[in-house]
Formats: sequence, structure tokens, C-alpha cells
Amino acid sequence: MSLSAAFNIISSSFAANAAQTAVVSKNIANVNAPGYSREIANVVTNSYGGADVASITRIANAALSEQAAASTAAAAAQQAISAGLSTLAQTVSDSALASSTSGAYQNGASPAAMLGNLQSALAAYEASPSSTASADAAVTAASSLAASLNAGSAAVSQVRGKADGDMASSVKTINALLSQFKAANDAVVSGLATGANVASAEDSRDSIVGQLSQQIGVSTTVAANGSMSIYADNGVTLFQDTARTVAFTPTATLVTGTSGAAVTVDGVPITGSGSPNPIRSGALAGYAALRDSLAPQYQAQLDQIAAGLINAFAEADQSPSPTLPSLPGLFTAPGLTSLPSMSAATGLAASIKVNPSVDPSQGGDATLLRDGGISSSNPAYVYNPTGAASYTGRIQELMDQVSAAQSFEPSAGLATSASLTDYTNASVSWLQGENQRASDAAAYENAVATQAQSALSNATGVNLDAEMTNMLALENAYASSAKLLTTVNAMYSALLNAA
Repeated sequence: MSLSAAFNIISSSFAANAAQTAVVSKNIANVNAPGYSREIANVVTNSYGGADVASITRIANAALSEQAAASTAAAAAQQAISAGLSTLAQTVSDSALASSTSGAYQNGASPAAMLGNLQSALAAYEASPSSTASADAAVTAASSLAASLNAGSAAVSQVRGKADGDMASSVKTINALLSQFKAANDAVVSGLATGANVASAEDSRDSIVGQLSQQIGVSTTVAANGSMSIYADNGVTLFQDTARTVAFTPTATLVTGTSGAAVTVDGVPITGSGSPNPIRSGALAGYAALRDSLAPQYQAQLDQIAAGLINAFAEADQSPSPTLPSLPGLFTAPGLTSLPSMSAATGLAASIKVNPSVDPSQGGDATLLRDGGISSSNPAYVYNPTGAASYTGRIQELMDQVSAAQSFEPSAGLATSASLTDYTNASVSWLQGENQRASDAAAYENAVATQAQSALSNATGVNLDAEMTNMLALENAYASSAKLLTTVNAMYSALLNAA
């Protein structure tokens, strides 16, 4: 080997060492940077025996990246559902029996607790039918029950409205991320075409996909030229060379019984009953399920309870040969002039109230609960025409009606035949059960997402100990090259001096 060749080898060694050191330094600097994938300098032997850095490789793991994105999307969907159901569940978070003089009144605001209180108040009134205080207490309990249904319906409207607004925010975020993704994807494609280092652009691209998976479940494919395409978890294309248009029009007021607008991609719905294949994961899917399915189902149960109450406490024609229709009695609703059909109960939970004619706070007479005549001034609807203070027949009848089986609509998701007591308890149990399932699912999916992210980080992230070891090896290699340079330089000097 000539001294000139030795100098060339030493020179290339210094250059390769500098390039490797730059890569290791970059890895160390980004040890805590989210989404950063470590890089490796690929060293090759050149034509004269020296070393060159031919390329920089970014460590990636497509399988783990897909798993991390999928688990992130699943966790986001369950978190969105859990948050909404937790709000609804607060309206039925009853505790054990409260301490009271009778020990019979439940401590809670759920319809089930309020119905139990009404039953206790009716029992007390039956025991003392001449007591004005007992009559007032029964009407007050009825008012509290109606207020409980009103509050539950308001909570449903609040949750649905928030979910609709969250859907709008999610769609805005998705469009912004897709726009950012195009810039990163174009940088990767053009960089690969010119042979430039595209590791940073690929990091940005993967980071955007991770952020997208928070909003909507996604999968990706990479073309031969390095361009990445993104698909929603239902197969709809979100990005392929260009971003697709994700659109949504929020609903100002979601009226009970109405559905909100669907999210569309290039005009094709991906949420709602009109979608041929709705998305299944991501926060957007969770918000849509909450707005369009879970909250409306609970609303339907509340409406069924309200209709059941109006029917159970209705007043019938007491004539020997009755011909008049039954009318709303203790419970009614604005504009209601006849008993509601269970199939047309939509919105009743929001409007149900105690009939003013029996409510002392509205100038009514609470004893009408015992005597009848709440619904009409027509004497045909009076159960106690003599006004006997000891009369309990009507009160007992009302108590029996609460415990009697009624028919309910199957669309509410509960039994189609049950007593008001059982149906109301079942509704509370359904909501609490759904809330618990969503909470458990969110905790599980979060744990899976954490494990997936940890596995991806271990496979592609920076290990500080390993990088410091690499840096030490490069320092030793530099020292060796420097010593070799000194030796070759001494040989040159000796040759020149000998001449």
C-alpha cells in the first residue's frame, strides 16, 4: 500500500466517522422526542479500501405502527363514549336509603328513586287519607318524579349536543391533519426521487398518522415511489396523493327523536344509519355512537316511562255506563288532551309535569288525588263523589297501577311488558351497565394502546445506553484514525528527510 493510498483511507475514515457521529448525536438529541425513529449510518468500503457512509436508514416497523394506530383509535372511541355516558350516569347515581322520619325515601334523583318515593308517599296517604299534609307530600313526590324525567331528558340533549359539537371539531382536526400530511408525503416522495435523506419527513408523516388515529381509525399502504395512502377503518380513502374532503354540518339544536347530520368523505356518509359501512373506531366514531345510538336509546326509555306514568295515573269515566275517554290525571304534558300511545311517546320525558289542578304550588287541590276530578270538571271523572275523608279506593288503585304490567315499545331496548317499577329500575340498570362497560372498555383499550406504543418505541425509538456506546466506539475509531495519520505523517517525514 502506498502512503498516498493510506492518506486517502485515513481521510475517508475521518469523513465516515463525522457522518456517523452526526447520526448518533441526532439520535441522542431526540431521545425524548415523540414519534422520532432512530437512524443508522450505513458504512461501505470504497474502491480504494476506505470507508464511506452510503446512506442513512430510518428504523421503522410497519406492523407495530399499524397496531399502535389501531389500538389508539379503539381507545379514543371508548373514551368518547365513556365520557358521555358518565354524564348521563350522574343523573341515576343513587345511594342507599336516606335517613328520614319514615326511613322509606330513597336518596337519589333517578326516576327509579323518585318513583319509589312516590309509592311511599301514596302508601302514607292511603294510611291517612284525611291528612292534607300527606296529600301534599304525594303531589310533591310526583313533581319530583316529573322533574327527574325532565332532568334526564335535558342531560340527554346536553350529551347529544356536545357530541355533535365534538364531531365538528374532530372533522376540522382530520382535515387539518390531512393537509399537513400532504406536505410531509410530498417531501418524502421528492426526497426519495433525488436521493435525499427523508427520515425527518417520514417521522412527520408517521406522527400525523398517529394523530389521525386519535380521531378516526386508519390503515396505510406505501407505493413503490414512497407515497403513503391512508384509509379509514371502513375502507374509505382519506388520502391518496391528495386529501379527500371530509365534511360535516353541525346541528344547532338536536330535537328529541331527530338524528344529526352524517360525516361524509367525498359525499359518502361514514357515520349514522344512512352509512352503508360506518367507521368503527377513533373519537369520531365514539361521538357518533353516543349521539346517534346510546343517548337516544336512553331518551326513548325515559319517554316510555313518562308515557307509562301518564297512562297509569289517568282518570277514567266513573259513570255506570262509561262512554267518555280516559284523560291524563296526576301527570300530563303541555297540549296533551288524551292519553299518549306508547308508540308516540317521543319527547314526553322533557315535558311531563304534574297537573296544575292537583298541585297546591300552582293553586290546585291535592285532595283531588284521593277524590278524582283532576283531569276535568266533569263529575263523571270523580271517584269519591261524597267527598268522604276516609276514602282510599282511588289511592289504592293508583298504587296497583304502578305495580301492574304495561306494554312498552321494543325500540327502547328493554322489556316490552313490565310494571312501571320494574321498567324504571331496568332503565337505571341499563344506563349504569352501559357506563360501566364503556369505562372498563376504555381502561382496557388504553392499556393495549400503551403497550402497543411501548413496543413500537422499543423497536424504533432511541436507546440512550446503546447510542452512548456507539458514540464511545466512534471516539475510539477517531482516535485510531488520528494515530494512524500521525504514523503515516512520520513515515512521510522520514522519507523526505532521507532524501
